Amino acid sequence: MATHAGLSAPALGRGGVPAAPPVASAQANLFSPRGADGWQHGSQSDAEKQFSRCAAKLRALRADSRQLREELNQLFDQLLSENYNKTFYPNIDIRPKDVCTLLKHASGLVPLSQEHLVIKLCQLMHHLLNQLKVIMDEQTLDVLVNYTASALKLCSTWTHSDVLLALSTIVYGNGSQCHQHLSDLLVEDGMLLQYSAPSQPNMELRRVALICMANICLRIPGQPLLDDKYKSVCFGVFLKTLQSPRPLDTDELFYCLVIQAALKGLQCCLSSGKWKFGGGEELGSVLATLKRLMFQAVPGVNVEWPSVLYPAPLPQYEGHSAPKPAEPQKPSGPPKDVAVPGKTSGNKKKKSRGKGKKTGTEQSRGDDGEEDDRVAVSASQKGGGGEFMSKTAAPSLYPSWKVNSSDSEFSDAEGNAQSKLRIYHGRVRQGALHCLQAVVKGVEKRTLYGYWSSFIPEAPIGGRPSLTLLTIICKDPSPKVRECALQVLSAMLDGSRQFLAVAEDTASPRTSYTPLSFSLATAVRELHRALSLALLAETAPQTLTQIIKCLAFLVANAPYHRLRPGLLSPLWKQIRSYVRYRDANVRVSVLTLYGALVTTQAPLPEVQLLLQQPDSGGGSSSGSYTPQDSALSWRQRCGESSPSHTPGTPSKRSSHTHSPNALRTLTGEDSAPPWLLQLCVSLVTQPREEQSDSEGGGMGAGAVLEPSPVRVEALQVLSHLVRGYFSLTQACLCEIGQVCARCLGETDPNIQLHGAKLLEELGTGIIQQYSQDNKVPESSRVPMSQVVQFWSDVLSGPLNRALQNEQHPTLQTSACETLSCILPQAFAQLPDKMQLMCITVLLGLTYSEKHLVKTAAVRALGVYILFPCLRKDVMFVADTANTVLTALSDRSPIVRAKAAWSLGNLTDTLIVIMGSVGVDIQEELSDMLLLKMLQAATRGTTDNDRVKANAVRALGNLLHFLRQSQLTKSTFQPPLQDAVHALVQTVQSEGTMKVRWNACYALGNAFKNPALPLDSAVWSCDAFSALCHVVTSCKNFKVRIKSAAALAVPTRRGCYGDTERFGCVWHSLATALENSEDTNDFLEYRYSASLRHTLSHALLHLLSISQSEDMPALGASLESEEGKAIKEHLLRYLRAEEGGGEGAEGEKDTGGNSFNTEQRIGRLQLTLTRLRELKAEGEGGGGGEEESGKEVVLRFLEDLLKTCEEQ
Repeated sequence: MATHAGLSAPALGRGGVPAAPPVASAQANLFSPRGADGWQHGSQSDAEKQFSRCAAKLRALRADSRQLREELNQLFDQLLSENYNKTFYPNIDIRPKDVCTLLKHASGLVPLSQEHLVIKLCQLMHHLLNQLKVIMDEQTLDVLVNYTASALKLCSTWTHSDVLLALSTIVYGNGSQCHQHLSDLLVEDGMLLQYSAPSQPNMELRRVALICMANICLRIPGQPLLDDKYKSVCFGVFLKTLQSPRPLDTDELFYCLVIQAALKGLQCCLSSGKWKFGGGEELGSVLATLKRLMFQAVPGVNVEWPSVLYPAPLPQYEGHSAPKPAEPQKPSGPPKDVAVPGKTSGNKKKKSRGKGKKTGTEQSRGDDGEEDDRVAVSASQKGGGGEFMSKTAAPSLYPSWKVNSSDSEFSDAEGNAQSKLRIYHGRVRQGALHCLQAVVKGVEKRTLYGYWSSFIPEAPIGGRPSLTLLTIICKDPSPKVRECALQVLSAMLDGSRQFLAVAEDTASPRTSYTPLSFSLATAVRELHRALSLALLAETAPQTLTQIIKCLAFLVANAPYHRLRPGLLSPLWKQIRSYVRYRDANVRVSVLTLYGALVTTQAPLPEVQLLLQQPDSGGGSSSGSYTPQDSALSWRQRCGESSPSHTPGTPSKRSSHTHSPNALRTLTGEDSAPPWLLQLCVSLVTQPREEQSDSEGGGMGAGAVLEPSPVRVEALQVLSHLVRGYFSLTQACLCEIGQVCARCLGETDPNIQLHGAKLLEELGTGIIQQYSQDNKVPESSRVPMSQVVQFWSDVLSGPLNRALQNEQHPTLQTSACETLSCILPQAFAQLPDKMQLMCITVLLGLTYSEKHLVKTAAVRALGVYILFPCLRKDVMFVADTANTVLTALSDRSPIVRAKAAWSLGNLTDTLIVIMGSVGVDIQEELSDMLLLKMLQAATRGTTDNDRVKANAVRALGNLLHFLRQSQLTKSTFQPPLQDAVHALVQTVQSEGTMKVRWNACYALGNAFKNPALPLDSAVWSCDAFSALCHVVTSCKNFKVRIKSAAALAVPTRRGCYGDTERFGCVWHSLATALENSEDTNDFLEYRYSASLRHTLSHALLHLLSISQSEDMPALGASLESEEGKAIKEHLLRYLRAEEGGGEGAEGEKDTGGNSFNTEQRIGRLQLTLTRLRELKAEGEGGGGGEEESGKEVVLRFLEDLLKTCEEQ
């Protein structure tokens, strides 16, 4: 139970002014000098000794002592005089148990009638618990809460401020542990609700009561949740406080403290898990309140705020009220120049920025961290020069609301009060934004999308734009407030890809109405424009970092392939100047943004063009100047002198620090690699000659590399670049490989890890380029000789050391994944020594104690088993099988999942070898090994879904692979039945559809084995019944398709069993065909054509193998209404009017590719001919029912064939 009052502000006195610190008695320790560096209140050892001495004296006191009051007063003074703050004295060693014992004993000695001692004890509770960050036991918590709650009931009102402050410290994060007391404190007439009510005239009591309620609602990770009943009560109080107007007789400064406390409480309520807003307009009311407070006391904002925000697809503009009298804190002088609304953007005026007397004010704003002197850029100042505005101009939101109080309009005391009030108003806005961020994170995304237009505007269409987050980002005078607004906007954009995917503006908008797609596209463009202006004007490094991060969220979620080109090019060029910014955090965020640019919808044509643009060398375009130069040039273009706080021009760097010409010389001037690739290689490998103080600029001689976060981010950008735009980076394949080798040879684990991941991306890019599905011409691929050389260099470099680095299992894991990304054709051309090294290392790492390493090694073996050059090696196949079988019994579910996947690949290889080599592989693999594989796969069907999905795949392959001699052995009989039973159970289960799909596929695969006794085995009936049930009843059409394909696999009539089972299969397929459009899920409906295609093929297959005993059932079916529906669908199938995709699976499973119309009609003619011959053979055998049924079938097929030929 945490007890430090992180939310509590310094205590205010009862008269409404800051309370003086506790008065120390004469015996309290005085301040002692620490030395030349400054002063401290005693030493750490003195503080500990003082505490121990006072605690011992306090424990010795008894309630019946004559001088109890004087002694308690003296001991409290001595304890209060010490500084126990662990922030400054982290080595203070005072046990929490001793503090709890002291406070419990003291509370038993101080009667509630001694109100002065009660106050001192409450101050001591706050002092010790807050500074020492004490975690109390339940008994202490109960005693102290009970004592302070009793003090609130029995002591005079003038003591309640200190009592409430102590209570707020005690309940900090412990609200869920105080249920028995909360029922008294938070009832309708409880003290907390009385003092926190808007009708409470004492602002100090109201503030501390709100802080106490906020600390009750605060949840520390690991603590249970506060009861919703109490949380709702507190939430209502906080919201009511924020919505209530300021009393006329209340000082604005103290009212800001009350609002801050209520905002803290609201944030605590919203941050403790997913908040469930009440019905009606509660969410809209909260958002409206927070939006109003976001603009608290901002000069120039003079609007009528709505009490509720409603979800709407279009922007919701605030109505501007009539002008109000100037606020007391605003300059009283009349404006000399006022920007007139309605004029063109070129006539709007900006504030002059000189180096004169503003310098002192600007510097002081930078020092206090609350405000900075920045240019307020209007939404309409995009291309105009503008005129100067007089320093005495009235503050206006359009185009600027900056208040300039540097002239002598206030006395010193008034100036300090106004400055303090501005700071407090800024904290109110900051608190409102923190609450809004909590709302964004706590409310479901879909619900919040309806309110986007209230916080994210579209481009202003005439008149004044709405007040949104972008207004704060561009114009708020406090960098901390701007930073909070950017964090809120980032939280809104994060995860919004699905919502923004609707945005589109490539087509001309309709004039009758504005569709949502166009509104969203316009909002994306406005976000780009506003954030670009904010980036141009910002000078605070932390806020600058947040702007760039926010842009990264925007780029990662916006659908640029549906928007008109031109949004990313200006941004690409603008942030280029920040890659050498003095602050490392800014440089990291810039690289994050570049990573988002090359990741979003890659390959994106606009980004591809930007990457292909040649580097213009030095100067501004190469990124060799700092953003300060950019800001300076922008202000000079506006006709302003440079601000005094702009740093001087940095010394020029040598060209190699920002332009890695090594790559240029290796690839040639005409085929220079992308500038971004050069930059990232430079940041990873080249030293940084200039460093800020925080980066160790005074390290002496010798340049150092970029900080690790910058280098890691540069490696990530390289990985994104290789993944999305491999064709632009393949010319530097070996050079990037050298960079990876250098990273792997370093000592920093993060650099090593990302170097290995970059290698993995390179290998994946080569594999994708050589894949059969890729349309890349062979002349544009990386030459095979270069691929072989690349991997030879990699495998002979430090990658081998990374594979054996047991101190860094994550690096070992990534190195294993890198080995699995070798192109199979290139692996075959590697020296035998390197091939053997790869296999040996992977086999050895499967016995690692680290489950991540074992997982990666098992997966890599699963990849290698598919290599054509290795699958013919029976010894490697056997070693891999034994390794995978061992991993399948591992305790880690991740290892078992990858082992099952590798077993599936291994059995796929067995099928491929069986088809290409013959039966040699079946003879060379031992029966015992195959039996172990069959049993392990069967056990895998009872594991989790990730294991089960591949276990059933392996079972299907093994049942297909086994020979007649093995199937008839007694040792194989029980495992065989168990395997088929497991497949049947999986098909009929309610598991995931992927598992059931794989199980249906496995049964179809098993049916391909002619040695399986489908006609006589006891399990055969169960297998067909399961498939018939699924094909008619499964909700997932893809599973139905695979089950129908499986039912069409057996090539002999005897495999289907007796006439009853054959008729059941026919009826199930016919019923499934009739109901192939019956679904409530639109996502499934798109597979209905493929389902009909497969079902039609299966029905024709049954007709092609049917015998005379099947004719009665077939004739009855085709002669009924069912037959009419079958005929209609078969006509579509024969004409190839629908199907394709997965619909051709049934045909593929019978061997060969999908059939065209002529082939299907030809197969139908063969079926008709066979049935006619069957009719002639049956004439002498009698059987009236069979004959009549055959006649019906023949007429049906003849009519079907005639209809096809006619049309």
